[in-house]
Amino acid sequence: MEVIVLAGGLGTRLRSVIHEIPKCLAPIADASISDWADTASGWSVFPGAISMAERASGWSVPPGAKNKADAPGGTDAPCGCGPVPFLQYLLDWLCANQVEHVVFSVGYLREQVISFVEGREWPFSYDFAVEETPLGTGGGIRLALGMCHGDHVFVVNGDTFYPVDLTVFSFDKPITLALKPMKDFDRYGTVVVSEGPTADEIYFSGRGPKNQISSAIATPPRKEESLQVMAFHEKQYCSEGLINGGVYAIDRSRLDLSSLPERFSFEKEVLEPGAAIGEVGGVVSDAYFIDIGIPEDYERAQWALPAWKAVKRVSSALMEASADTLFLDRDGVLNRHLPGDYVRTPAMWEWMPGVLEEFPRWAARFRRIVLVSNQRGVGKGVMSDEDLSRIHAGMMADILAAGGRLDLALYCTAVEADDPRRKPNTGMFREAQQLFPEIDAKSSVMVGDSPSDAAFAENCGMQFILLSPEAVS
Repeated sequence: MEVIVLAGGLGTRLRSVIHEIPKCLAPIADASISDWADTASGWSVFPGAISMAERASGWSVPPGAKNKADAPGGTDAPCGCGPVPFLQYLLDWLCANQVEHVVFSVGYLREQVISFVEGREWPFSYDFAVEETPLGTGGGIRLALGMCHGDHVFVVNGDTFYPVDLTVFSFDKPITLALKPMKDFDRYGTVVVSEGPTADEIYFSGRGPKNQISSAIATPPRKEESLQVMAFHEKQYCSEGLINGGVYAIDRSRLDLSSLPERFSFEKEVLEPGAAIGEVGGVVSDAYFIDIGIPEDYERAQWALPAWKAVKRVSSALMEASADTLFLDRDGVLNRHLPGDYVRTPAMWEWMPGVLEEFPRWAARFRRIVLVSNQRGVGKGVMSDEDLSRIHAGMMADILAAGGRLDLALYCTAVEADDPRRKPNTGMFREAQQLFPEIDAKSSVMVGDSPSDAAFAENCGMQFILLSPEAVS
């Protein structure tokens, strides 16, 4: 697999927040799951849980070592802390897709990009397509295509993180775009495609017994299918639509750019005319998407990208866990935690990056998936029980639409710490066992983001995996 990374942008709109740094190397915060578990918070999860949390972070504590300081290498052991360039996240994703050759299209401040790439070891070979003068997106892609070896090549923007599944692209058109569904946006133009298959209706139960909501019929996972791109519309407000995600699959044997001028726009002079004659396809993907091209989204990336990384690490650990029942905390695990506030309305709900994509995997892996959440905002009168029901109904609908499953959502609205249902007390676990007698603590695993979640898992006798809140603060 070959990929061109467009890393030569000027980054004009970001110069108010980063100076003399190419946009693709803009620093992004990073955080370590294990550091928060072992040192920063001053508490430890129970024996057996640290190994799983550390496995999720990609670093293992040797037997007999309580934390990294006790291990060989001490605090110098790898932990992934500190800011990392945006390009690192992009290349990590490409490495996970077993890319064999990368061509970096570079121009502005190219010495820094070249130094970054050459200063590290990569599992792929690489070349640099150097623009001595600005060539536009089209000229840069044409120059880089000339350095590729095979006919099938992917192109990704160096300032956009959209980790789609590259294996779903069939190269049945000269160009196929990754298309991201979005709602309520005006920053991007929209892409018009031929009408795809009708989605199955989504069902979810309304209000069940008090403090419970359960799924009814889950739709099968949505298949990423190649569609015909018909047209591109200019930027304007759109309540719901598809955008160009900045990931292209190109069949070089069917794309001739030789007649175009030295400098040209790939979007205007290739994609738009190509769509008009039926030569551009599209693959819709709900993968997480963020473009750091403006200061607001760059600031957002500071928590979103480490959060995405943490979610993926934890999900990988879940796939290896010796368990058949998955318990999940809500705030800080499924949705973004709001320090000092509560998710009081559906509009305030923001999914943790990458979580919805993992639900189909979890649904296939675990026999039961149960949410256990403290929601004392209701007990405090900050929000009503009906507000919480609407939030959870929307949550359930999103999970089902993504092809996932949540068998039961339990929540405790009590304020009192000694309430038997309030974590870390075990009431909600016992309630889940009553509804699903096959649930056994020894074959269950809990994912949480706080000491109370770890204590809940310990009190119930189940495994625990930490999703670090430092990654989202």
